Amino acid sequence: MQTRDKHARASWSRRTFLQASAGAAAMGLQAANAAPATFTPTWDSLVEGYRTPDWFRDAKFGIWAHWGAQCVPEMGDWYARRMYIQGNWQYDHHIKTYGHPTKSGFMEIQNRWKAENWDPDALLDLYVKAGAKYFVAMANHHDNLDAYNSKYHGWNTMRVGPRKDLIGTWAKAARARGLRFGVSNHGAHAWHWFQSAYGYDPEGPYAGQRYDAYHLTKADGRGKWWEGLDPQELYTGRNIVMPDGFKTIRSVEAWQESHTAHWDEKPPLHNPAFTRQWFLRCRDLLDSYRPDLIYMDNHGLPLGQAGLDIAAHYYNANMAWNGGKLEAVINAKQLPTEWREGVVEDVERGFRENIEPLPWQTDTCLGDWHYARSLFDNHQYKPASTVIHRLCDIVSKNGNLLLSVPLRGDGSIDADERKILEDIAAWMARNGEAIHGTRPWRTFGEGPTRVGSGMFSEGSSKPLTAEDIRFTTKGGVLYAIAMGWPRGGLLRIQTLAEGSALAPGAIENVQAVGAADSLSFKRNHRWLEVQLPDGLAGSPAVALRIRGAVL
Repeated sequence: MQTRDKHARASWSRRTFLQASAGAAAMGLQAANAAPATFTPTWDSLVEGYRTPDWFRDAKFGIWAHWGAQCVPEMGDWYARRMYIQGNWQYDHHIKTYGHPTKSGFMEIQNRWKAENWDPDALLDLYVKAGAKYFVAMANHHDNLDAYNSKYHGWNTMRVGPRKDLIGTWAKAARARGLRFGVSNHGAHAWHWFQSAYGYDPEGPYAGQRYDAYHLTKADGRGKWWEGLDPQELYTGRNIVMPDGFKTIRSVEAWQESHTAHWDEKPPLHNPAFTRQWFLRCRDLLDSYRPDLIYMDNHGLPLGQAGLDIAAHYYNANMAWNGGKLEAVINAKQLPTEWREGVVEDVERGFRENIEPLPWQTDTCLGDWHYARSLFDNHQYKPASTVIHRLCDIVSKNGNLLLSVPLRGDGSIDADERKILEDIAAWMARNGEAIHGTRPWRTFGEGPTRVGSGMFSEGSSKPLTAEDIRFTTKGGVLYAIAMGWPRGGLLRIQTLAEGSALAPGAIENVQAVGAADSLSFKRNHRWLEVQLPDGLAGSPAVALRIRGAVL
């Protein structure tokens, strides 16, 4: 009886969503629907019809502005959720800096986001110099604020905080520099992630008093900066509200972790309006800005059928924008094998052990996803050498690297981030030939260091060394990239030994990438031995250009 009732509610929610979508189309709200429907909203259709576009396979390196209101406190990730959980260090910071969340909730932080020092042209010039071929901007996060001129969600950056169309501005600046432009969508999790805003302190002088989300209504905004906006549309409504009666910080932490922090991709059964609005907002984002890529912060596609509807719409619309050619990329995570051909799988902060048959992507960050001042103060970002090594490893295995460079709330980057990007730029200026436009060779590489595989594996992976070598190939050239300067400047590559099963042909010429002079080399049954020029000493990675029948 309970199971039948659950299915009935799900069916009702799905019908309501489809009726709303059809009604919107009938009113002319999605012009791109006139495109031929090559794709239908099923995984079978996505898998059968999708092929990763060449631009993405050639690009190899992208930079991401994972930038939103949660960067304002400069306290790192998930601030909008954890500021509502007593005992958390971000809660303590909020109390000290902004006041108690019964009176000063996260919507007030959103309005403090002013982007007053944001210079997208200067930032993108730096990203281009660093070798990025595509740029991704965050369109919304779990705090449910749209960073664009949203037609279906009043809580957007035209009305709140910066009072600017951030996505539109990023898109124009990126395309002016020849970059492919992408957006990231994280909003499908707001319905459960943001429910901490409906809780209360279990201890202390405010014990039992509900936070701002629980009691604020549209009427409360009269005469205030948010007049005309409904806080319940931002906080998503009372979906999973913490019950009364908790008396200890530990019990609240446990309840929130088990009930609202789970990564749930299903639509909320009791709030079909959230799913409907997510669909309309995402479709509006795609149709208005026509991105080349959309990154979904989801395991699979978000919100059940709604995610499939968006995927099919995007692919069909993208073909209409590009004269029938599909140039779209959808990133999604944790895909079962049978779905991987339908989108481009993303591996958050992780690696692959071997060459993947399908193109894929790693996304990682110099620090926290949202700006954390402590990482700058303590100089704890990933250094340029680590980024370069990960890029080489990923590209050798048929992947791309999407690197987040955290922005402050004011839209600027700090001195350490700038130096890292400049160091990457210096390496890419010489060695980008071995990265951009390449494809995997017969093997990804050699060396003693094994990297982890899968989501979040970067934390358990050891640093690569000069004995670790990665291969790429392009235009009749084999590139061998050593992850550091070998002892005595003598690079030995066992895979390219004389008589090697992987490289049985002759080697005719070896050069350092970025130089025209040929290098002295010897080849025997143990290895190919190359004497590197002293001028490359100290480089985080040394790339060689190898020609001959060895390919």
